[in-house]
Amino acid sequence: MQDIRNIAIIAHVDHGKTTLVDKMLLAGHLFRDNQNTGELILDNNDLERERGITILSKNVSINYKGTKINIIDTPGHADFGGEVERVLNMADGCLLLVDAFEGPMPQTRFVLQKAIEMGLKPVVVVNKVDKPNCRPDEVNEMVFDLMFNLNATEEQLDFPTIYGSAKQNWMSTDWSKPTTDISALLDAIIEFIPAPTQLEGDPQMLITSLDFSNYVGRIAIGRVHRGTIREGMDIALCKKDGSIQKQRIKELHTFEGMGRKKVDSVSSGDICALVGLESFEIGDTISTIENPEPLPRIAIDEPTMSMTFTINDSPFFGKDGKYVTSRHIAERLAKELDRNLALRVSKSETEDVWTVYGRGVLHLSVLIETMRREGYELQVGQPQVIIKEIDGVKCEPIEALSINVPEEYSSKVVDMVTRRKGEIMSMETQNDRIQIEFSIPSRGIIGLRNNVLTATAGEAIMAHRFAEYQPWKGDIERRTNGSLIALEAGTAYAYAIDKLQDRGRFFIFPQEEVYAGQVVGENAKDNDIVVNVTKSKKLTNMRASGADDKARIIPPIVFSLEEALEYIKEDEYVEVTPNHIRLRKIILDEIERKRANRTY
Repeated sequence: MQDIRNIAIIAHVDHGKTTLVDKMLLAGHLFRDNQNTGELILDNNDLERERGITILSKNVSINYKGTKINIIDTPGHADFGGEVERVLNMADGCLLLVDAFEGPMPQTRFVLQKAIEMGLKPVVVVNKVDKPNCRPDEVNEMVFDLMFNLNATEEQLDFPTIYGSAKQNWMSTDWSKPTTDISALLDAIIEFIPAPTQLEGDPQMLITSLDFSNYVGRIAIGRVHRGTIREGMDIALCKKDGSIQKQRIKELHTFEGMGRKKVDSVSSGDICALVGLESFEIGDTISTIENPEPLPRIAIDEPTMSMTFTINDSPFFGKDGKYVTSRHIAERLAKELDRNLALRVSKSETEDVWTVYGRGVLHLSVLIETMRREGYELQVGQPQVIIKEIDGVKCEPIEALSINVPEEYSSKVVDMVTRRKGEIMSMETQNDRIQIEFSIPSRGIIGLRNNVLTATAGEAIMAHRFAEYQPWKGDIERRTNGSLIALEAGTAYAYAIDKLQDRGRFFIFPQEEVYAGQVVGENAKDNDIVVNVTKSKKLTNMRASGADDKARIIPPIVFSLEEALEYIKEDEYVEVTPNHIRLRKIILDEIERKRANRTY
């Protein structure tokens, strides 16, 4: 029997999970010595590389001293908590990574709570001890206090701590004595993380992840809970609704290094991929036909935000994208539901409109960004929080928000958050920075990040996670400025933009194509005004009496997708195409718009 260890790596964003996995892969000698692997080997999709964050969890394995170590890299953002909850089911222990300066952050708490509830044995890794002003011993104490607060068992509290720097490729049991490799960590994994328990009996496996191949279709991934699963075996698939389907396993793969290896059988405790199953979902159980026993399904936190998705019906529809019809969008959303557990989609009464529910703006914007890159065109409405009625009281989601800022900016930040109905929970000073914890409605976080970063000259470190539902906190002031709306379709000219600059700030470049009803800028006042940006200078052969000044144009504001989603008002959409992000009014025609806004 092969000796196996299943570990998940959990940590806050940017604490070095993916970098550590890189070094573990190198330590497992998966690559030739002369092979150039680059950095962040596992962040293989463009979006992950650009943002520098992990979005989808990945499975890899290494062999160390005759033991197979299955490593699961998880995302750090609470918005992708659905991913984390799902994959922790496959692990027996976890590596909790903590930054030696920042210490445990809100998302560390979020993922650690999940791991402790599942009874996983933690090994704490204090990373980045090469940073100036780091405080490894203090951070280790903080981790202990956090685990204690999360009701960890005696066994879980008795955790080993490894110190080191993943970037510089060393780990040691004493942070003041650097070593030359990460073997201290790998030894600790083999020593402290329990091997999976070998359960004999009828085979059982919970499907916890999905993969897709163009050749064989959908692939089910999970950990064998009990017994042995063999190739060509007839199995029973236990569905959500309690029904049972008879199916056959065509092929069986285990994870070997970065890829997969075909095998004949997999026994309990190992993670494997099954080919040939149809119509399964994440959370279904595979068991024997004679005695079908479903395992408990994966419990996932509920979504807290919703957005309206609709087809692109602007005058520029179909210019960029490949997939533009409602059928395309409906199929793509259905495909996303398969693998994105924390997502919900419901069809609205009106045709071609869907309401998509997710964990937060980031969770939904990653979906939109992925669709856009695949060639879809769509329009998205303003993010709304999901309101529940609990015991007859209207309640809304509340988040725990932590902001780390230099001391001189703290009063500005506190003022901004309290205006959005935030309450201070705690404040503590760390050298010349202050860590402030707030409790704030989810509505208040929408659009907050940009304002905080502007006010603190980009110094603030923000993180938030869902805490609970509380009674409605009252109205929150959102963007107060009105919009500048294009009057007619055509090309925007520098001459016209120059003359309108005293009205407000623009979002478009000269020579850009616009259409009537498109939001081309932000008004300096609080009302919407319609402007003509397509007006060109009339040329005559008469000599001008005054001097002709050149147009001087202030560079426009260019929004990223999240910024655009956070910026729009209720009566506006973001039009997303493969090459453009435009803001527009839902009702394009000015007269129609006035008619709709008129109150009798």
